[in-house]
Amino acid sequence: MIYKRADVNPLFSGVFGSAILALFLSGHTVGHAAEKPHDIDQLWQIIQQQQQQIDALNRKLDAQAQQTATSNQSSASAALGRKLDSGPESPDIREVARKTNILGQEVEKLRTALVIPEEKALKSQYGLGPAASKVYQTDKGLSIGGYGEAYYTNYVSDQGSTSDTADFLRAVMYLGYRFSDNILFNSELEFEHASTGKEGSVSVEFANIDFLMDRRLNVRAGLVLTPMGFVNLIHESPYFFGTQRPQVERSIIPSTWREMGVGLFGEILPGLTYTTYAMNGLNARNFTSSGIRGGRQSGSKVKAEDLAWVGRVDYSPPVYPGLSFGASAYLGDSAQSQTYSGQRVDAFTQLYEAHLQWKYRGLEFRALGAWGHIDDAAALSAEKGETIGSSNYGWYTEAGYNVLPLVFPDTLQYLAPFFRYEQYDTIASVPNGYADDGNLNRQIFQFGLNYKPIPNIVIKADYRNFSASTGSVPDEFNLGLGYVF
Repeated sequence: MIYKRADVNPLFSGVFGSAILALFLSGHTVGHAAEKPHDIDQLWQIIQQQQQQIDALNRKLDAQAQQTATSNQSSASAALGRKLDSGPESPDIREVARKTNILGQEVEKLRTALVIPEEKALKSQYGLGPAASKVYQTDKGLSIGGYGEAYYTNYVSDQGSTSDTADFLRAVMYLGYRFSDNILFNSELEFEHASTGKEGSVSVEFANIDFLMDRRLNVRAGLVLTPMGFVNLIHESPYFFGTQRPQVERSIIPSTWREMGVGLFGEILPGLTYTTYAMNGLNARNFTSSGIRGGRQSGSKVKAEDLAWVGRVDYSPPVYPGLSFGASAYLGDSAQSQTYSGQRVDAFTQLYEAHLQWKYRGLEFRALGAWGHIDDAAALSAEKGETIGSSNYGWYTEAGYNVLPLVFPDTLQYLAPFFRYEQYDTIASVPNGYADDGNLNRQIFQFGLNYKPIPNIVIKADYRNFSASTGSVPDEFNLGLGYVF
């Protein structure tokens, strides 16, 4: 087989050359003791040298055949057979041809890999979800991941007339590209509620460039996830209990929360990690009595008159596998140089949270607490025409246990009953002159099941019982389906 340069797609020239050469040269012994090439030009030099060796050995055999040939046609045919067949006189030709064929096969495999990246094991890195971390496991080039979730909700009608709902809540694609060992792009694209023709939307959940300089110090810039709580960073459905995300991590910590920012992240000591960003602040004009969730600007033509700082630390003691704990803080003005009820204010916004997680054999336990404060809440309330709390808080604790290994020790399936308790109040303190809304001071008792036939698929069922200081909130029975890849 003779290889020409056109046989290989030029897209491989900067992306896959080193991988091919390392594999091929590990067995390259005929006529070469060269150092490992580093680019496609050196690759072609090796191919040409291999072809030259084949041609030279063929010419040698031709000369030998001519010297021993007789007028008998059968003798000439025998010499030609020794040249073409894998006989004892042509071991060098067979070896060089074998390696050249291997090279061609590897080039073809890499052509396929360019279109369909190799599947990587799901593993969380740098605080992101396992699917969102796939680009960190890629040597170079493209990475693809994703997740999705759908659910059905049946509202208990004894607490008011309600309509049951079903929703394909989100379908998400993670797209990453590793430009080099030290520079990569990572992104999350989300399609919500199945169609933009109704109430659905298409959003960029995050999109950033990482500059990986050192285990202890790396840089990230772009549209970044605010590093607070459990769910804002790791929000794929198979990795949390319940059909819906914890309400504390929606109303108090407003997931999914992302803003334009730049900052640092790394691991200071074994198990001790940090993340810190400077980012655009929230927009207080969209705060409501239900919390600061509406103030997220999400990278869409953001107001950046006021900036904010967020920082997070986590520790996973190496001597206690499965245990981790940490805390985070967010500080920044939110007025964005706007007037509120005719006043110029800062609307300085603070949010603090602490969290603990423990996984031991089949047990999974989480606890999280958060507290926030908003300055100038009276002016914001006057502008909005509703009470915006000067402070807010929420906490929850949950536990689940995978019971299947107790019955089937070798099973890879997962079945975990769980229980979660939440308490939160978005108007924990009221600005002077405004009334509280006791319906926003809530408790939730939730119990259910998570079943995974395989680690990438989860089927969920749960019941949520709501109670409020005043008024009523209907209970829910939920069924859900989620996937990740």
